Amino acid sequence: MRVAYSRKELAARIAELGRAISKDYKDRTLDVVAILENSFLFAADLVRELSCPVVCHFVRTELRDVELGGATWPELFFSTPPILEGRDVLLVDAMLHTGVPQDFLWKRIEDYRPRSLNLAVLFDKEQDHKVGLKARYVGFSDASKYWVGYGLAGRDGLYRNLPHIATVGKGEDAGDTRAGGARKGKKVRKKPKHRAG
Repeated sequence: MRVAYSRKELAARIAELGRAISKDYKDRTLDVVAILENSFLFAADLVRELSCPVVCHFVRTELRDVELGGATWPELFFSTPPILEGRDVLLVDAMLHTGVPQDFLWKRIEDYRPRSLNLAVLFDKEQDHKVGLKARYVGFSDASKYWVGYGLAGRDGLYRNLPHIATVGKGEDAGDTRAGGARKGKKVRKKPKHRAG
């Protein structure tokens, strides 16, 4: 395991993001929607860097096995997003990988007609995007790698507590930290499904 971004590097970049967001939303109340579980440390540190008024909301994702046509498919479920009509909304996630989960949630919130809607991510793996969603605020643009630490888990939920971001080498205990990443050996349905929470 190798440290890719130290605690100091993360703190400095998140402070920069906080200043940029605070400037953009000066004198406006910002509704921050943190996408759990990967974003919990990033979101907590980011909102503490914001000088504008903030209301925090949390949406949880869950990957379940669904039986369909005699086959088992991993399918993504969301808890119910908050109704934020006429509000300034910022989605926060740790990583924008395929973009499929975030794009699905984005469209659900858009249905409620917010005043504005933007996305902040710690890592943006743009070369792996499968949808057109773009993050307005990006901590680091990086190559497609598996990361652990600072909220991102490896296999069995390990490493979320690390204060830094580490990359797990070949043969080590790496998990798939991609948002909406497929489980090995199983097919994935193209469209995620929403459920009432």
